[in-house]
Amino acid sequence: MIYTAPQEFFFTQVKLAAFGGMVVAFPLIATQIYKFIAPGLYRNERAAFLPFLVASPILFLLGACLVYFFFTPMVMWFFLSMQQVGTGQDVQISLLPKVSEYLGLIMTLIFSFGLVFQLPVVTTLMARVGLLSSQALVDKRKWAIVIAFVVAAVLTPPDPLSQIGLAVPTILLYEVSIWAARMVERSRENDRLEREKEEGSSSTPAAT
Repeated sequence: MIYTAPQEFFFTQVKLAAFGGMVVAFPLIATQIYKFIAPGLYRNERAAFLPFLVASPILFLLGACLVYFFFTPMVMWFFLSMQQVGTGQDVQISLLPKVSEYLGLIMTLIFSFGLVFQLPVVTTLMARVGLLSSQALVDKRKWAIVIAFVVAAVLTPPDPLSQIGLAVPTILLYEVSIWAARMVERSRENDRLEREKEEGSSSTPAAT
C-alpha cells in the first residue's frame, strides 16, 4: 500500500484507533445506557430488555466477521481482477491502493454491516412494546427491499458488488425480524391466555 500525503498514514492510524476504541468500548457504553434507562422500567421490562443488550454486540460482531472473512476477500478479488498486465505495446494497469482509502473502505463496510445486523434487535424491541407488528412488516416487505438497496448504495462504495453484498443480508435480516416479531406476538398471546385462565379460575369460587 502507499500514501500520497505526509500526514495521511498518521491520521489513518488515528481514525483506526478511534474506530477500534468505539468497538471495544461498545459493551461498556451499552451497559451505561441500560443502567440509565433501567430505573424507569418495571422488573419484567428490565428482564425483557436485558437479552437484547447481550444480543446487540454479538450481532455487530457477526456482521464484522462477515465483512472480514467473506465479503472483503470477495470484493478485493473483484477489484484486483480488473488489473491489466500489459505485454509488449499493451497498456499495463496496476492497483496501487492508498492505505487511507483501503482502511476507510474496510471500516465503512464493518460499520455498515454491524449496523444492519441490529435490525432484528430493533424490530423485536418495537414489537415487544407494541409499536410494530409482524403483519405490518409483511405488508411493507416490498418497500423494505427497495430501501435496503437504497441504503446499501449510500453506505457502500459505488460498485454493484458491494451494494448487493449489503442489500441481500439486509433483506434476509428483515425476514428474520418478521419471524422474531411473530414469536413475540405468540408469546404475548400465550401470556394473555394464561392470565385470563388464572383470573377465570380465581373468580369461579367467589361466584359460587
